[in-house]
Amino acid sequence: MDPTAHTEPWLLARRAQRMNPSTIRELLKLTEQPGIVSLAGGLPAPETFPVEAVAEATARVLKASGPAALQYAASEGYAPLRAWVADTLQEQGLRVTPADVLITTGSQQGLDLLGKVLIDPGSPVAVEAPTYLGALQAFAPYEPQLVTLAGDAEGPVPEALSGLTQRADKVRMAYLLPNFQNPSGRCLTRARREALLVHAARGGVPLVEDNPYGELWYDTPPPPPLAALAAQMDDGPGVVYLGSLSKVLAPGLRLGYLVAPPALYPKLLQAKQAADLHSPSLNQRVAHEVLRSGLLQTHLPQVRARYRVQSDAMQQALARHLPAGCHWVPPAGGMFFWLTLPPALDAAQLLAPAVRAGVAFVPGAPFFAGQAQANTLRLSFVTVSAEQIETSVAALAGVIRQALDTVGPCVADATVL
Repeated sequence: MDPTAHTEPWLLARRAQRMNPSTIRELLKLTEQPGIVSLAGGLPAPETFPVEAVAEATARVLKASGPAALQYAASEGYAPLRAWVADTLQEQGLRVTPADVLITTGSQQGLDLLGKVLIDPGSPVAVEAPTYLGALQAFAPYEPQLVTLAGDAEGPVPEALSGLTQRADKVRMAYLLPNFQNPSGRCLTRARREALLVHAARGGVPLVEDNPYGELWYDTPPPPPLAALAAQMDDGPGVVYLGSLSKVLAPGLRLGYLVAPPALYPKLLQAKQAADLHSPSLNQRVAHEVLRSGLLQTHLPQVRARYRVQSDAMQQALARHLPAGCHWVPPAGGMFFWLTLPPALDAAQLLAPAVRAGVAFVPGAPFFAGQAQANTLRLSFVTVSAEQIETSVAALAGVIRQALDTVGPCVADATVL
């Protein structure tokens, strides 16, 4: 059926007109072609999934509490899992109790719930440039007015937050990814985090801190979460904290969580009840069974070591093959490299020839809420081997060189920022 065909007698809501397919999900269809090495999808390495531990935990849960695990459950989430989340976040400096934790069906649902509860049509919502594409997609149906925060090499400029008070409409939230951001891989320094909190408080701007990648550091853990630093301030800004089990256990469990203040939590809970009643009971109990065993203490170091090797391979391949005028910053954690091409190039126009050359990537333009930087792209490295990284980066470099030959010589020097 043609999705563009006339929809009568179905009359679509206005919000449905703002729903768009995920650029990355559509792109992944290209990577299903034989011989394509995908540097596109932001997927964790399946080799890291603790399959045996999950299988054993599932058997224990079903044997000990099978009927309860398969029954409807509380919308807030499985109480022992909420307690585990609270204990873990307390160790990072957050002031949180289990009553503050809402289990969500992936942290993506948390973004949708926040949009549903906080955004009216035309409401200002501040985002980074670039920012997580999935957040833009989650917020879009609620018709926000997206405001791009000015930034520099270290991230959003703090003064941009306090400057939001000049707007006639109150900014409903500023959405930030402090740790190994998707797509840029950037990690905010502690000084920048503290400055952002000061200016957010000064401007009366609530913050949403999304942290799916914080445990994927290579050498040194990231600074404390914004929510932890805000708790140390006498008059800090409000912070909603989003976390996920997708990158530390497995995305197929579809489990995330949010921590919200008492003034906001009840409405988020009501939105959750309306959306799906509760996240899967069995998944929550299995995840808790795995987590309470202490698996992460041995599992996460192995994941970090693996990703560090692949990140180093990507860094070396980029340095070896890319032509002058291409810039990037090696990440200190996470799953992504953010590449800036010479200004004359449009990454979207390079995708088709890159696929023909056997490599796929994500063009950077969809990660911008405002003026897009068309000469940017995202590379993910954790699902491919060092050998595949080498060959695919070499192929991508060939496509870039061919495009540069078409537009003329590039005068920029090859620099790793």
